[in-house]
Amino acid sequence: PRRARRPMDTSGFPLSTHAAAATAYRLGVDRLLKVRAGAPRALRRSVALDPGFALGHAALALIGHECGADVDVSRALADARRAVRERADDYERSFVDVVSRRVLRSPADGDAALLRHLEEYPGDALALAVAVPTIAFSGLRDLDGTTALRVVERTAQAHGGGWFHTSLLAFMRQEQGRYDEAGTLAERALAAEPASGHAMHALAHVHYERGDHEAGRERLERWLAHQGRGGTHRAHFSWHAALHELALEDTAAVRRRWAEQLSPGKVHGVRALVDSGSLLWRARLAGAWQGPFPIGDVLDSAPAAVLERPATAFVALHAAIALTAAGDLAGLRRLRVHALRADEVQRSVIAPLCTAFEDILEERWAEAARGLERLLPRLPGVGGSAAQREIVEETLLFALVSAGHRDAARDRLEERLDRRSSPHDRRRLTALSS
Repeated sequence: PRRARRPMDTSGFPLSTHAAAATAYRLGVDRLLKVRAGAPRALRRSVALDPGFALGHAALALIGHECGADVDVSRALADARRAVRERADDYERSFVDVVSRRVLRSPADGDAALLRHLEEYPGDALALAVAVPTIAFSGLRDLDGTTALRVVERTAQAHGGGWFHTSLLAFMRQEQGRYDEAGTLAERALAAEPASGHAMHALAHVHYERGDHEAGRERLERWLAHQGRGGTHRAHFSWHAALHELALEDTAAVRRRWAEQLSPGKVHGVRALVDSGSLLWRARLAGAWQGPFPIGDVLDSAPAAVLERPATAFVALHAAIALTAAGDLAGLRRLRVHALRADEVQRSVIAPLCTAFEDILEERWAEAARGLERLLPRLPGVGGSAAQREIVEETLLFALVSAGHRDAARDRLEERLDRRSSPHDRRRLTALSS
């Protein structure tokens, strides 16, 4: 008898499961690639329909470990490893190995496995999403920030100019400072797939880095009201809009956005730490927050393990920011101890960052400024975007002004204004020059 043709995944690879489970799996991956809600539910359905489906279990373990999804990661990974021994091909075994190493081994080992997988299977869109430090995943970790770029460029042919790869390429081009090209790529991807969260995310960065604050805020609001209504990480898009409002010194809009879109209860878990907590600290540094400071609500919404034992340097960075905003010196010291025992990036970047933030809290401004300045070249290693890591430079500027180092602060502001318009930076420079 003829063998039935195996169903395919989103990227065109055969799946060792039946059609119904494959359909649910494709829906889950599609939602991950578009940054839309419902991925965990669809992936759970895939393994409920076929408990022996290795990739369904592996994808659940992946998003539980790296995206904070409500998943029993240990159980999902154990099910994936059992299933892949019983029924799988080389592609499926490779993907499960990637997830296993990212969950159980060091970040370097997990990254190496992911790179090997993408060398062998460059058309795997989900694996590529994991490799790129954008809105959904923290990406490959390297100190100069170029590994993810090389991966995206190397996999271009395998994706044939599709909207997903174009979205990621747009994000990487804006990270390089190639904003015109990034904007063109993002618009091309959105024309092909208007719901592409990655493309809209890249465009949000382009508007911010160009200083197009009014246009950027308007475009974000329009997308969120229509194509982005079913998206996950809506808080992150709101955070982007709030960055425009801080640059425009529209403090009433910042407070309104916080209350309506970014306050705990509307944002939960790691997302509250990354978006809500960092926005509060930026607002305080900018002098845009008066009255009671609700950082305690953000800390209460984050799991204790995320604050004290973050799995990645990216989450650790935002834990340190939130603890600093809360004035929690003891919490910063516990985080520093954890970082010194964690991976190399946490040891070399997060631990000294905690020390500099401790200097901030104890008003040792000159020491804090020296520590933060030394760290800036190493920050790309924590992952995330330049706009997210910029909060360290904002803290440095605050420390420089507080230390009385006005010339150094002026130099930094002038350099930023040379590449990006900002009414807030312009007003600060004027104040420092008077």
